[in-house]
Amino acid sequence: MIKTNVFRSLTALIFMLFFPGAIFPQNLQKLAEAELPNLTSLYKEFHASPEVSYFEKNTSALFARELEAAGFEVTYPVGKYPDNTHICYGVVGILRNGPGPVILVRTDMDALPVEEKTGVPYASRVRMKDITGDEIPVMHACGHDLHMTILLGAAKVLFRIKDRWRGTLIMIGQPAEERGGGARAMLAGGLYERWPVPDFALAGHVDPSLEAGQVGYCPGYAMASVDMLDIIIKGIGTHGAAPHLGRDPIVISAQVINALQTIVSREINPVEPAVVTVGSIHGGTKHNIIPEEVRMQLTVRAFNKDVREQILKAIERITVNTARAAGVPEDRLPVVTGSLEANPALYNDPGLVDSTVKAFRAELGEEKVKREEPQTVGEDFTEYGLTGNKVPIFMFRVGTSEPGSDPSKRPILHSPYYIPVLEQSVSNGIRAMAAAVINLMKK
Repeated sequence: MIKTNVFRSLTALIFMLFFPGAIFPQNLQKLAEAELPNLTSLYKEFHASPEVSYFEKNTSALFARELEAAGFEVTYPVGKYPDNTHICYGVVGILRNGPGPVILVRTDMDALPVEEKTGVPYASRVRMKDITGDEIPVMHACGHDLHMTILLGAAKVLFRIKDRWRGTLIMIGQPAEERGGGARAMLAGGLYERWPVPDFALAGHVDPSLEAGQVGYCPGYAMASVDMLDIIIKGIGTHGAAPHLGRDPIVISAQVINALQTIVSREINPVEPAVVTVGSIHGGTKHNIIPEEVRMQLTVRAFNKDVREQILKAIERITVNTARAAGVPEDRLPVVTGSLEANPALYNDPGLVDSTVKAFRAELGEEKVKREEPQTVGEDFTEYGLTGNKVPIFMFRVGTSEPGSDPSKRPILHSPYYIPVLEQSVSNGIRAMAAAVINLMKK
């Protein structure tokens, strides 16, 4: 018996020396919780000091410093906007840990023009000028502050357990997600030329419909394509008492708005989801003046690429021909333009989803992993998978609401009242992200 125990002790010692993770694997939950004091303070700093798209100078500098402190080789600013009128404050951190796959993990960094009403002690009171030069209130109402905190926590944890995985880990902080141009700017700045092309790309996004401690997933199409359109409907101005002497762009706009609603209901296959929304209309200055023009702003959502193109063509056809029918001269027909705030639909690679979900269940428990339905919100993370390399991508969802709370009373994203359950959301997000990476890069 004594000899047997000695043999077992020696065997265990040898395994501990040469295979430290085989007998006493590091516990991701304990590692994540050990980082919480620093990470919650960091989150509050991000939350209290938000910056809108194209102006993430201080946010990116703080993110870069923390990523470097976590053991990554950091480069910033990275990226290039098409017009070169703004600095692209992208951040790239790389950690090489021997031969193996290349995994890209992405967080966004920008905030929204929303006035915060959460009432928390670290609430944002920031006001700043946006891309138009207007002064606006700013808030992290879409959880990008939590995204950054989770990624930095995962970076720290993965650095500490380098013995459990092999390969190259690339973590990026992306600007301008809310305006749809940040991912394209990172790629235009040489992301896949200056650094290795990833074998897989991962990202997490907060989801207040899920409880803190839960994660969600949606294989295949998970988020819709997004197009933002501007329409200028030109008429012929005249006195309001003599409408027959002009061509009224307000009446034409009303007809256009009604006709646009028939695109989805009468032109698109009923089994294909799609949305056309007119979110803004401005025209006129006085009760008794028919104006020269009316300006409208639209958003279009779809999943199928062909449906997206069909809707965009139909919008222009209806708008232009409604004006023609009203007698507007050919040289004053409406102008329909798109903006940079456009994204293709987000498609989560089913094979990558299946593999990662198994890792989630092993780490968090079966009951904490929820399958969710596609959403018609947009995300530019999909751009990292649409290059010539066709990188498989997966964006999972991180629950942030109080466990047991009434789902109907949870503030949605972009709400001035949105705030996550902090420590549990951070810890759970770190565990999910670290488990996803280790699953793809394990020895």
